[in-house]
Amino acid sequence: MADFSFSTDTFDEAAEVVVQMLEERRFVALREMLLPLTPQDLSTLAGLLSEKQMPLFYRLLPKELAAEVFVEMDSEDQEALIKAFSDYELKAIFDELYLDDTVDIIEEMPATVVKRILRQSDAQTRQWVNNILQYPKDSVGSIMTIEYVDLKGHLTVAEAIARIRSVGVDKETIYTCYVTDTNRKLLGYVTAKDILLADATAHIEDIMDSNVLYISTVADKEEAVHMINRYDFLALPVVDGENRLVGIVTVDDAMDVMEDEATEDIQKMAAMLPSEKPYIKSSVWSIWKQRMPWLLMLMISATFTGAIITSFETALQSIPVLTAFIPMLMDTGGNAGSQASVTIIRSLALGDITPRDIPRILWKEMRVSVLCGVVLAAANFLKILLVDNLLMHHYVSLAAAAVISTTLVATVFTAKLVGCSLPILAKRIGFDPAVMASPFITTVVDAISLTIYFLIASAVL
Repeated sequence: MADFSFSTDTFDEAAEVVVQMLEERRFVALREMLLPLTPQDLSTLAGLLSEKQMPLFYRLLPKELAAEVFVEMDSEDQEALIKAFSDYELKAIFDELYLDDTVDIIEEMPATVVKRILRQSDAQTRQWVNNILQYPKDSVGSIMTIEYVDLKGHLTVAEAIARIRSVGVDKETIYTCYVTDTNRKLLGYVTAKDILLADATAHIEDIMDSNVLYISTVADKEEAVHMINRYDFLALPVVDGENRLVGIVTVDDAMDVMEDEATEDIQKMAAMLPSEKPYIKSSVWSIWKQRMPWLLMLMISATFTGAIITSFETALQSIPVLTAFIPMLMDTGGNAGSQASVTIIRSLALGDITPRDIPRILWKEMRVSVLCGVVLAAANFLKILLVDNLLMHHYVSLAAAAVISTTLVATVFTAKLVGCSLPILAKRIGFDPAVMASPFITTVVDAISLTIYFLIASAVL
């Protein structure tokens, strides 16, 4: 095999080749094959190896590449490697990591592993790590990095370039440089493009942009993601309460937050507790703990649906045909509510709407629900006449067909209003709107649609 040029579905085959070459001790040839690969592919490949093979595989990589691979690995694989590392190897790896990556890794490790990592770090790094760890978990301060380039306004362009060359090698980004005063207060920013195209004798304060957007260390990290996405930033400056520059949030960290938040929202919308582990590495016990509480709660709440059916048992016995349409009405209501709730939850997450927009949202959904309900009711009425009565000979009277179709309009109308209003209500009182997604909405709408159905049936039939 000359090199590893593979897609996702061939990782297993590549891992078999790696294992074979490790067993045959063809280390030089394997190293040459691994060097062209990206850190992301190498981390995936390492994750397919056993705990005994992984350290050997890892030690074949150059120091800088090895550090990049380590950052991309799952926390369980990182922990296995740390346990296999000597103190010298551990120090060498963490010396190559950016501070925010070090903090992310430490947050995922057991206390005994954290102590060992910090023992191999210098005093300054330990202080920085401890400072970042003190920020709330969901705050901007918890995801920022302090590895940025700062410049003073009095520097000339030539002096600024010299400073970037001297300190930039250890910084996470050098494209955007931030201008501060002697007290580290943020004055503006200047890009590498601005510096390279400016006259060498020009001063930084003359070419900088003083209209700089920034965010506080205690702000929610999702707010930083929205700002980076909205303004197409590569990095967003972070300031403390006195407007002093303390760090930056880079676009790669923002993407990690977006992925984590999207995964968490999807899990909540599917009525599961969030999990920090990939599915394939989650144990049966952990998956059970994720799913069981919501399933139990939804099962208990569904008993209200049964109670409603029981309370109208006499009506159902007198007109048995009504029973056959209960699943259709419940499913249609649940689907209509889910459509509205998912749309609103997504719009809230993107910042397209706020709770103050609820009058406009309700008015729009009312019109949409009427249009949807009328079309569905007409289609259902024709279906009853043509399919149920003529083809299947399940006689349904015109009065019963009218009740079912009328209920359909009312159910869709109610479901869409409930589906759009509950997520906004959750947002207003401080809950995650994703909690008010499909399973919860469906349970509420089922109870409402059945009540409407039987009330209309009792009044008409």
